[in-house]
Amino acid sequence: MRAVTVTPGNPKSLRCAADWPEPATDEGAVLVEALAVGICGTDHEIIAGHYGEAPPGVKDLVLGHESLGRVLEDPSGTLQPGDLVAGIVRHPDPVPCPNCAVGEWDMCRNGRYTEHGIKALPGFARDRWRVQPQFAVGLDPALARVGMLLEPTSVVAKAWDHIERIGNRAEWQPQTVLVTGAGPIGLLAALLAVQRGLAVHVLDRATSGPKPDLVRALGATYHAVPVNELDFEPDVVVECTGAPVVVLDVMCKAGINGIVCLTGVSSGGRKIDFDAGSLNRALVLENNVVFGSVNANRRHWDMAAEALARADRSWLESLITRRVPVGAYAEAYTPQPDDIKVVLDFAA
Repeated sequence: MRAVTVTPGNPKSLRCAADWPEPATDEGAVLVEALAVGICGTDHEIIAGHYGEAPPGVKDLVLGHESLGRVLEDPSGTLQPGDLVAGIVRHPDPVPCPNCAVGEWDMCRNGRYTEHGIKALPGFARDRWRVQPQFAVGLDPALARVGMLLEPTSVVAKAWDHIERIGNRAEWQPQTVLVTGAGPIGLLAALLAVQRGLAVHVLDRATSGPKPDLVRALGATYHAVPVNELDFEPDVVVECTGAPVVVLDVMCKAGINGIVCLTGVSSGGRKIDFDAGSLNRALVLENNVVFGSVNANRRHWDMAAEALARADRSWLESLITRRVPVGAYAEAYTPQPDDIKVVLDFAA
């Protein structure tokens, strides 16, 4: 069968194997036929050789962590043949740590977790794949064209879950949300904010292309100005760029009792002249909270599936700016200026 693979650490190793072996039964009882795989920045970084880890005893890593497929068989009876499904990316570490032991593998304490298509588990960019039933998430059949968005939606579902948990430390009546970055994570974070009935503002550098229209189609407000030029102080900020200047600016911009959730991963090495004392004073005197959020556990995946089922299908489809057949896999993994979400189509 076909599989898109890399040799981790080798930036010129991307290929599509035509004779990849069928998934071993020890990968899981649920056998799934791949429909599509979403592509994100993590894939590009693995292809560039920055990180990635093949399964033990194997040289190559199958890419793909944003999955969508149809169940072929599930002897456990948890799912039925034909069910639409996505595979959870992260699996708990084998020790397990206290968090992994209770199903909170997104909060793993010792770093020994594994991840499909990223770290020590084969990914979903292959014609067929397997997972254990507890790592298979059923989807509404109406999501057959957009279900690969479940993985990035799970990331922001976790972010919102933790925002609300922190907010409930006291009487909390948030009104205004600022999302920085209008990529897939930012747009999906805005979607979940709109579903919560909040006034949503999205900030991005783009002044043309699909991003402004996608934000407005949600009923949100689009801004293409620096954070410090905004004329409001948000109750909640979901930061999705990882740009150091933006990260610092939103920490300073949040209102009293504000909550800033950082989801973007910054690259190191850049130094900024910054008044840390003033930021500390503001955070303390205004009871503000800044926290980081990454990955998701099963509860968040289920929350994400519910959020996508409630969303407007045409808006979700508009996030997918390119659908590329597997035969043109190299094109799919080559970024284009107006890309939002690119999908590798196994069903084409």
